[in-house]
Amino acid sequence: MSSIKIECVLRENCRCGESPVWEEASDSLLFVDIPAKKLCRWDSLSKRVQRVAVDAPVSSVALRQLGGYVATIGTKFCALNWENQSVSVLATVDKEKTNNRFNDGKVDPAGRYFAGTMAEETAPAVLERHQGSLYSLFPDHNVKKYFDQVDVSNGLDWSLDHKIFYYIDSLSYSVDAFDYDLQTGQISNRRIVYKMEKDEQIPDGMCIDAEGKLWVACYNGGRVIRLDPETGKRLQTVKLPVDKTTSCCFGGKDYSEMYVTCARDGMDAEGLLRQPDAGGIFKITGLGVKGIAPYSYAG
Repeated sequence: MSSIKIECVLRENCRCGESPVWEEASDSLLFVDIPAKKLCRWDSLSKRVQRVAVDAPVSSVALRQLGGYVATIGTKFCALNWENQSVSVLATVDKEKTNNRFNDGKVDPAGRYFAGTMAEETAPAVLERHQGSLYSLFPDHNVKKYFDQVDVSNGLDWSLDHKIFYYIDSLSYSVDAFDYDLQTGQISNRRIVYKMEKDEQIPDGMCIDAEGKLWVACYNGGRVIRLDPETGKRLQTVKLPVDKTTSCCFGGKDYSEMYVTCARDGMDAEGLLRQPDAGGIFKITGLGVKGIAPYSYAG
């Protein structure tokens, strides 16, 4: 085993950092700070950060085949032109739920942008239950709604053969799987593949590795865990020096590095003194496994 190294590569002080996405073309990590309403791009070569401010909580960002990015802002699927920082709305959801916002999102292998909603929190992970839904934005900008009654729509990814969709509703404390039809974007046959253990706390963002295993960031658990979705067993735990780990993705030139986002909202002064890198971006090397490149929205 190679030795695992964990370093804070960017002390960004995110209130709630989320949705890390590697952009190979620019050797950069994209991520958002949800309550700060900021999209960020960290250049891994120059170590510089560019930030774009938007007018509502921004919960996820993804690459776009046409160039630029797509993002979930408030309850809108949006396109973002990074050069002139302009945002255009592609679709709006949950119009009847004025207190809702999007949460995590990711693009599927066919170029659809999946993202779910939740009620606005009154404190971290404290919110009106069952107010969210899961949606996807098709390349033609039509929106499909899959199901509702979601608490905190969170991590998502697809199996390497594209036949299974993995999904986390955080307050169910489980990682779920659905059968997935890549042609149509249909999902069916929901089942639990992993139930969180008590010290793992709240399942948050998630990504898949090149061996088909899932990595889940554990909010309040200060760790990422590697799961085998076929056996339901945890294979590995990597602890970080911050409690509020929110999401993870693979990046670097051969996708052998893992990037982890985290939050500082909800921490008291003593906690912030103990964890000065809370809200930063962490890089984990030496995991001995690679990830796969993210998909780009096709619309």
